[in-house]
Amino acid sequence: MTAQIDIRVSAIKPALDARPLKKRVGLIILATDHTTEPDFQRMVAGPDIGVYVARIPFANPVTPDNLRAMQPSLTEAAVLILPGEELDVICYSCTSASVVIGDAEIEAAIQAAKPGVPVVTPPLAGVHGLRALGAKRISVLTPYTVETSRPMVDYFAGHDFDIASFTCLGLDDDRDMARISPAALVELARDAIAADADALFISCTAVRAALAAAEIEQATGRPLVSSNLASAWSCLRLCGDDTPRPEFGRLMTMPMARG
Repeated sequence: MTAQIDIRVSAIKPALDARPLKKRVGLIILATDHTTEPDFQRMVAGPDIGVYVARIPFANPVTPDNLRAMQPSLTEAAVLILPGEELDVICYSCTSASVVIGDAEIEAAIQAAKPGVPVVTPPLAGVHGLRALGAKRISVLTPYTVETSRPMVDYFAGHDFDIASFTCLGLDDDRDMARISPAALVELARDAIAADADALFISCTAVRAALAAAEIEQATGRPLVSSNLASAWSCLRLCGDDTPRPEFGRLMTMPMARG
């Protein structure tokens, strides 16, 4: 039985804000990703910044061919993030795929859906972060196999970094990569960094390095740049948020060069 209640339309017209939140960060992540979304909620989302997520298909194992297969999904994923509305930045959260597909190709695919939006990829964010810290000679730690790691050597060398050492863990499933404990990462970082390296880059958005940033820097005596740290830092700075967050390591206290 339907209750007989009169429903009235208010005569008061509410004022509408231009946006529920001042800044909007779009985030495109893998269907299998356990780590990026919590990291961005922890490091990027706040009273003035919203993080809006779309997931795209991905099939393990992590190989160059499987990574490259995600490229056709990028435009569609960008369309699904607040359709018809502007975003301040979009991050495609896969380091190894960004390397094998290419930063420019990823930017073009995303901007086909969101023209003019700044696009962040983890490896290019890593390059900007390492430069902000003044690093020229770096050590790199990845969770991948040698096959998947090798293109990253060329990527950083192509951006004029000297590679002091490169260590990989030989894993081929991103769900296992997400299960490496932050405590284990501290010991892995201590083992991976070369004595003459200016900084350490830990690759992979699945890896929970951001949770151990301060401990890794204390253990190695050098600054850390990880995929999610660099991406979050870039997104914050592109949103105009320059607030230092030293609990996430030295990078999160640095400004980012504009232009």
